[in-house]
Amino acid sequence: MKRLVPVVALLCVIALVVLPLSAATQDAVRKAEKPSAGLELALVATQITGIAISPLLGVSAVGLYQWFQASTPEQKARLPWFANPLVWGVGFLLVAAAAAKDVLGATLPPGWKQPLDVLDAVENKFSGLVATGAVIPVLVAAAAKFMGGGTASAALDLNLGGLAMIHLGAIDFSWLLTILMVPLAMAVHAAVWLASHTINVLILLSPWGGVDAALKGARTALLGSVAGLAFIDPVVGATLSVIIILFSFLIAGWSFRLTTFGSVFCWDFFTRRRKRFKVLADGNTVFLGREVAGVPIRTLGKLHQADDQKLTFKFRPWLVLAPREIEVPREEIVFGCGVICPEVLGRVPGTDRTETLLLLPPRYVGHEKLFARTYHVERMTDVGLRKAWSWFKEMLGFGSKRDQSAAVTIAT
Repeated sequence: MKRLVPVVALLCVIALVVLPLSAATQDAVRKAEKPSAGLELALVATQITGIAISPLLGVSAVGLYQWFQASTPEQKARLPWFANPLVWGVGFLLVAAAAAKDVLGATLPPGWKQPLDVLDAVENKFSGLVATGAVIPVLVAAAAKFMGGGTASAALDLNLGGLAMIHLGAIDFSWLLTILMVPLAMAVHAAVWLASHTINVLILLSPWGGVDAALKGARTALLGSVAGLAFIDPVVGATLSVIIILFSFLIAGWSFRLTTFGSVFCWDFFTRRRKRFKVLADGNTVFLGREVAGVPIRTLGKLHQADDQKLTFKFRPWLVLAPREIEVPREEIVFGCGVICPEVLGRVPGTDRTETLLLLPPRYVGHEKLFARTYHVERMTDVGLRKAWSWFKEMLGFGSKRDQSAAVTIAT
């Protein structure tokens, strides 16, 4: 809770500063004979945020809006590709199919939920990449052309509701604004998309359809709030977008690690990696299951073992920075066999509690004993759904002693 105090304080300060400014500028914006550059910037910020929250739905909605805003065939012909009725029509159909999957998740036949969740996560990744590379630059270039004039005689009028005004006549700054705004817009989109995509990863890891619907509903409600406020007042909508953007940057590290975990999960699932996977003698890929020596949970790295059986975890922060390594405590470690992802459990220092120490990707399913022997883990137990199934069989009287949740020693 203490870590959240600075975040909450920052958001409160932003709200206290931005909201009064937006309220003071509403009348001036509404009285303007034509949209100002500040208003156009607010609309672009809202569009970028909405698309990043849900790329497929956001791109389809923006395309639909631009299509109906164009009143003549000539204007429709000049619209970008995502404003084509075929594109946004198919987009809305895919969104409806994903929503139906989430609503009916609890009634799906056994074994159907996980493949559909993987497809949903892959679709979100693909649409996010398309939006980053092909949609965001188009929106920003159009806004920059408007703000920069587009003709040599136009003026750059940054009229932010009467708060500030800059006039630079007889210069077309659209190309310069595009160069400056596109990288910033793509970075903003990436940060918000990472935060939003974590919902798809959580759905992927969740065994219950009801949780999926709740998570997707919360994200849709947030997107609806951004769009609704922007429709009522673009400045207020942009204010909410700025708050979402800042919060997304604050949790970018957590979002990146969870997204990386989901990407490896999808890759192992689609390629059926476990069928051709072999446990290495050393340097196997794992994720941290909890914070160890200041390194956060779900950090991706390699597990190494020295001759004296000392375990070290080697990794690169953000996957590209200088390599680091930490020691992994092996006191009372137990290998946990799971239906989806195996785990390595370890005792929390200074306590008697046992928690997840390492998370293993799905490729290790079926290779649990070999991994445990490779790293000299002497005990195994069931975790997650497998543990619940063992308990259920025991309650019915069908389970054996080995099915129980207590750890068993691996036969040598």
